[in-house]
Amino acid sequence: MNRLILHCDLDCFFAAVEIRDNPQFRRKPVIIGADPREGKGRGVISTCSYEARKFGLHSGMPISQAYLRCPHGIYLRPNFKKYSKASKQVMEILSRYSKDFQQIGNDEGYLDLTDTCLNYKEVKENAKKIQMEIFESVGLTISIGIAPTKSLAKIASDCNKPNGITLFKPENFKALLKDMEITRVPGIGKKTKVHFYKKGIKKIGDILNTPVSKMVNLFGEHGRNIWYIVNGLDNNKLCTNKRIRNSISKERTFIKDTNDFSLIFSKLNKLNELINIELKKRNFFFRTITLKIRFENYSTYTRSKTFYNPIQDKNIQDMIDNDAEACIFVCPMCQETMGSKVQRKGLKSYLLSDLCRIALGEELDY
Repeated sequence: MNRLILHCDLDCFFAAVEIRDNPQFRRKPVIIGADPREGKGRGVISTCSYEARKFGLHSGMPISQAYLRCPHGIYLRPNFKKYSKASKQVMEILSRYSKDFQQIGNDEGYLDLTDTCLNYKEVKENAKKIQMEIFESVGLTISIGIAPTKSLAKIASDCNKPNGITLFKPENFKALLKDMEITRVPGIGKKTKVHFYKKGIKKIGDILNTPVSKMVNLFGEHGRNIWYIVNGLDNNKLCTNKRIRNSISKERTFIKDTNDFSLIFSKLNKLNELINIELKKRNFFFRTITLKIRFENYSTYTRSKTFYNPIQDKNIQDMIDNDAEACIFVCPMCQETMGSKVQRKGLKSYLLSDLCRIALGEELDY
């Protein structure tokens, strides 16, 4: 409990970059994601401004639903090149404050200032300097949580957004946590919370008041991990090594639902070609292929196939055509096969809309 950990989280990152570059967007609902096509668009929201969130919009929401709730919003397609540049600038600034720095994605990072600061007062001063330097150099705001552990720092950073600094000290963090919803805890999402609610655990205070032995009885090892997090006992260290990429993926959303296999496989081949180019460029091999498929009712399925040896073979189409198991794995709603082909009638009531994410994982650099 003697560590001084910062979790730094850029505020509405993609939207904030667009607002920075387009001052006329300030104080307006800005939504980054797919083209809404006046409510008929496909795809989802990548992120949105706080003004857009007032209408119930959030990351991952179908863009068609977003348009129904906020038709007057400013809808923009993502500019990943611009966001990547801003991210690198921010991460370079953060990394200068400590040798113990861990980047998470393109908009988050952890710093361990235990060896450079004597107390929380010094840490807070450093947090203010970080915010000022990032705003002056990159034009973005960042919220910072300060706590004795990584998990508590992450919870803290979300408490006073945007551009806030929140301190969880050893002597007061439990009092600050007790009235928060359990979904604030890393590891408890919308689906997981249902199991906790059924057991009468709705606030973090309910976890704090439950013995660890009971948490284990109720939720297994996951319950133990959650109990350790909220009690400040998870002593996870920062992963300061550069993250090793373990998957490459591409996906495509069709403008119109389709059960046309020739079209589906042509798009699948195109995605495969794009991935293969990147594999060859990086000299990566893979063992696992994963396909994601989404139907018109937004139900989503994934299936994976793992090979015994690492390969670098782009002929995924042949694998699918020649393997009945793979055909079913492409479309789990198709229960009937004719030879090695999936019967189209299995798709009649579940037209394909968002085909296909191919992830070529477990890369080995030879």
